[in-house]
Amino acid sequence: MNTSKLRRQIVFEAARLMYSRQETEYYRAKMKAARKVCQGWVKPADLPSNREIRDEIQRFACTFEGDTRTQNLLSMRLQALRYMRLLNAYRPKIIGSTLTGHIRQGSDIDLHVFSHSCEAVTAQLDDEGIDYRVEHKTVKKHGEERIFTHIHIQDQYAVELTLYPTERASYGFKCSITGKQIERATLPEFEQFLLKEYPGIDLDQRLAEVEQNIDRFQIYRMLLIPLAGVKQSRKYHPEGDALYHSLQVYDLAYDEQPYDEEFQLAALLHDVGKAIDAQNHVEAGLEALDGFISERTAWLIQHHMDAHAIKAGTIGARARRRLMANENYEDLLLLEECDQAGRLPGVEVPDLDDALDSIREVSRLCG
Repeated sequence: MNTSKLRRQIVFEAARLMYSRQETEYYRAKMKAARKVCQGWVKPADLPSNREIRDEIQRFACTFEGDTRTQNLLSMRLQALRYMRLLNAYRPKIIGSTLTGHIRQGSDIDLHVFSHSCEAVTAQLDDEGIDYRVEHKTVKKHGEERIFTHIHIQDQYAVELTLYPTERASYGFKCSITGKQIERATLPEFEQFLLKEYPGIDLDQRLAEVEQNIDRFQIYRMLLIPLAGVKQSRKYHPEGDALYHSLQVYDLAYDEQPYDEEFQLAALLHDVGKAIDAQNHVEAGLEALDGFISERTAWLIQHHMDAHAIKAGTIGARARRRLMANENYEDLLLLEECDQAGRLPGVEVPDLDDALDSIREVSRLCG
């Protein structure tokens, strides 16, 4: 096989691995692709550059995502602008795919912020009621260890803030893809960029629309967290608290219907009302979720206790016929099975944020 054809095949396979999120680092993707294509050792000269792989990933995105990619890019840029204005005191700079336009499904928003105090930045997020997670990552390079601080925010699009000392605000970081100085923009530069890219756009108006558009996954998280403090009857729930139960039920529902967002949400959210009104948890939960779930998800939650009565044979014939007439009746019975099975002590369950991220991804992929 000639060298150019070999190189093209490695580019394609490495891009496929990264587009599908099987690999996240260029070097690992290249080596894995080269081993597959060459069936063994490959000369370093035959390995493609990071830029070649990035360009191929963009071809994947254009092919599989079409017009939604352009729409998502504007939405991501507006969300980035919101956070840059919010964190203006920390001299934010936007980098990465949201700035360059090289986005694909699952891309996040990358911002650099500059402060000697992580607590000062997180206090700003706390004041806005924004959920976040702080990560301290140790990286060893050239025999020297450095600790990087990242603040991960879950919003409509994930945001990653990388914290640097104030004096590094003017430092020229290098891009791992091109080896050149990284593309980035300050808040004023980014605003001018958006006005040029989208002639006639009213940034203040569009930003106000973004801020009014509440992220429903934040609502789900806010309602689910208190379930960790809801202790249940050991007779019916030997597994423990209501959040642990809900995550068990979700995990089982995911196994049954991995591409059904509405069913998975019904499984995860069916007991959120227990932290609001334990005596009337179904109605309390539905009231709290009103406007944030689909009609089908609401129906499944509304009748999940009826499904237990069906299983026990204690429901009236008329009520059962009414439920059976609904197109989602079989899913209701399946939800009941997951609800009953999700009551085992000591079973491993996903982290709440991982469960919500998974459902968010199903939503993006399947609409």
